[in-house]
Amino acid sequence: MEAEKIIQDYFSHIPGEILEKAKNIKLLITDIDGVLTDGGIIYDDNGLEFKKFQVKDGLIVKHLRKNRILIGAITGRKSKVVENRCEELRFDFHYHGIKDKGKKLNELLETLELSHHEVAYIGDDLIDLPILKKVGLSCSPSDALPYVSAQVDWVSRYAGGKGVFREAGDLLLFAKGKLISIIDSYNEIENEEN
Repeated sequence: MEAEKIIQDYFSHIPGEILEKAKNIKLLITDIDGVLTDGGIIYDDNGLEFKKFQVKDGLIVKHLRKNRILIGAITGRKSKVVENRCEELRFDFHYHGIKDKGKKLNELLETLELSHHEVAYIGDDLIDLPILKKVGLSCSPSDALPYVSAQVDWVSRYAGGKGVFREAGDLLLFAKGKLISIIDSYNEIENEEN
């Protein structure tokens, strides 16, 4: 099957220990600025804030949720644009303006009755380190600060706002043996239409 070979090649650089960690993940949490966006903020003359998101990141959320992986965001900034995007993607939760992300993670895990090893987190800056050091699978975009990326389990090939969340989602689904069947389901739709 061609999809299977492509996916095997896509993840051939991932060490087995990372795939093993990914199999245990039940919750994927992401930072926003520098992960779902490129970290840039644009203000117009009226003070309105604009951000650009990668649409490919959004599609994988549906498949993660279908496969019982919860999705959430913990971000240090408050932004209506970000709140709207998290709602649009139907994140299970999103917390904004959080300065102590490690504390918020602990509160969240107690509520969800999950352990740290069942969590993957994607972060790119100092404020993310308290979570990155605790979770079962820590990830960063390729353009994270070097003193952050040096402390994570896995560094994506993609930069913030350029598909890092998608690659992390694909990795989780691949490790759980679900990604190829997802791709095949889209191929079947195409074949039915022809």
